[in-house]
Amino acid sequence: MTDTVFITGAASGIGLASARAFAAAGYNLVLSDLDPDRCTDATKDIDAPKSVHRVDVRDKASIEAAFAAGAASFGPITHCHANAGVSNMKPALELSEDDWDFNFSVNAKGVFFTNQVAVAHFLAHGCKGAIVNTASLAAKVGAPLLAHYSASKFAVLGWTQALAREHARDGIRVNAVCPGFVRTAMQDREIAWEAELRDMTPEQVLQDYIDQTPLGRIETAEDVADVVVFLASDGARFMTGQGVNVTGGVYMT
Repeated sequence: MTDTVFITGAASGIGLASARAFAAAGYNLVLSDLDPDRCTDATKDIDAPKSVHRVDVRDKASIEAAFAAGAASFGPITHCHANAGVSNMKPALELSEDDWDFNFSVNAKGVFFTNQVAVAHFLAHGCKGAIVNTASLAAKVGAPLLAHYSASKFAVLGWTQALAREHARDGIRVNAVCPGFVRTAMQDREIAWEAELRDMTPEQVLQDYIDQTPLGRIETAEDVADVVVFLASDGARFMTGQGVNVTGGVYMT
């Protein structure tokens, strides 16, 4: 039986790179995004069995519907990459309740809902499935100007560890990746915000990211996606509850 992976936030960035990496590894793809048309267009060149679904990760019913539709097409879904995420940037004392709620509703609650649906699906179909959640460097070290984002990603790590412990005896593995400074559309927005907040040019902000990275370059979405596929694979069969750093050495603990 061919393995099938469910991916959230698959229209761009790490989610899109993950879709390409899983396709190269031979998986069927159940791709989801808040903008399914953009996801369909972004993935049209991926040569793998795939379906695309509109999912708002803040709405558990939409995740359940996408899982059901994917399983109807390919059989039981065996892997999940809970990747959808958002950010915005402000000093901590200027954050509004809406800023806090927006980050937590997508980054933390979205992972919570997606993982719940995935584990229930695995159990119902007798799958020893694997989940990989997208956390962040900001889940290991609190990030200035991203306090609310950091808090939401710390929540992802805590949830990942607890869920991994609860379902290890079911043969279900749950891990997370913690990327560093990844060049994506989200980072492009953050660079512009940070440049304004720190009275720097975008070029100076980007160079600061590179200077903080021992491997000496900006991370790519593909750097992360390859680790996601590894954590989903049998090569990581004895790994669960881990928050794996993929930071180019920015964080090493």
